[in-house]
Amino acid sequence: MAGSIAAAAFFPGPPAPPKSALGERPDSLDVRGMAAKQASSSSAVRAARTRAHAAVPKVNGGGKSALADAEHDAMPSAAQPRTFYNQLPDWSMLLAAITTIFLAAEKQWTLLDWKPKRPDMLVDTLGFGTIVHDGVMFRQNFSIRSYEIGADRTASIETLMNHLQETALNHVKVVGLLGDGFGSTPEMSKRNLFWVVSQMQAIVERYPCWGDTVEVNTWVGHHGKNGMRRDWHIRDSVTGLTVLKATSKWVMMNKVTRRLARIPDEVRTEIEPFFSEYAAIDDQDNRKFPKLPEHDRATSAKYVRTGLTPRWADLDINQHVNNVKYIGWILESAPISILENHELASIVLDYKRECGRNSVLESHTTVHTDCADESGETTLHCEHLLSLESGPTIVKARTMWRPKGAKSQETAALSW
Repeated sequence: MAGSIAAAAFFPGPPAPPKSALGERPDSLDVRGMAAKQASSSSAVRAARTRAHAAVPKVNGGGKSALADAEHDAMPSAAQPRTFYNQLPDWSMLLAAITTIFLAAEKQWTLLDWKPKRPDMLVDTLGFGTIVHDGVMFRQNFSIRSYEIGADRTASIETLMNHLQETALNHVKVVGLLGDGFGSTPEMSKRNLFWVVSQMQAIVERYPCWGDTVEVNTWVGHHGKNGMRRDWHIRDSVTGLTVLKATSKWVMMNKVTRRLARIPDEVRTEIEPFFSEYAAIDDQDNRKFPKLPEHDRATSAKYVRTGLTPRWADLDINQHVNNVKYIGWILESAPISILENHELASIVLDYKRECGRNSVLESHTTVHTDCADESGETTLHCEHLLSLESGPTIVKARTMWRPKGAKSQETAALSW
């Protein structure tokens, strides 16, 4: 009642109806100000009161008051005084619906009109790359995760190499050449062919830290008559300085026979429109790797790690060990003193054969000391050999190491 009285002060009721011929107003009015019929006779009122008495339970110490309230609630609506306020419809549901519609529209408009506020918001957060430079280059951003850093609080070489592999596959996917194999084109899939890397070289100028964002650019080109070259250039997305440069050579292998195969003309027609002549590394390390004596390999290397076996998770969909895993095995035999005091500056890999899940491998490392640095700091290079315990060589590698904290050459992004 108090709420009705307060609301009536802001919403005045309808004007008083005119008096009847006898000078009296009717007892009840409808919303149009017309005289309403009597809602009930006196007998109906008494019956309503009787039902109210029967419905209200007895309450100790407050029977009369409770009974009076029950009688008031049980009164027919026609017997209660009507005001303009209690005749209004319930607007709350309509207002709630209108508010919901406006909020949804505002959210959609915000998404359509989104604009980055800071340069670091231009990160490829959804993991989708893009084609740049007249369709010959693929670009993708990566944020360095906490599980991708090592003991030095920087991204490991394996993390960076995984980024190279990921962008290579995404490049093939984005241009619409991804078949049902691991980087195979549709024509390659028809012939049970897939790519395998034969050589790779990477030069690391700096290692990104946790939370940094790197921009990876990759492209492909010719390599001889029966191969393909793929290059990468990684730079810091904020400073634009080079993080890593890499180049690689790829050949085809038959999935059934596990033998190398020539590039069919149909496949060459698929990939040649995307070839580029740019080179990430101009002065490639083409030095031949020294051979360790087959009969006395364990004694010719200073550091040896044996009993290395691949896990199921180390295999790719072509049922051979992923090429990035080889790098981890190579570094297994490197002395801990090098890993603690130096960082990897460059690596050259020469892949000889694939490795299966039942293979048992040995890792051999020979350390050479150089003193060619102008500052007098000692630099190191190592020769590595990863082989099966039965003898055949899997990978040969050469690594260069620089002291931790040493400044690398400041290189800006490639100019196109």
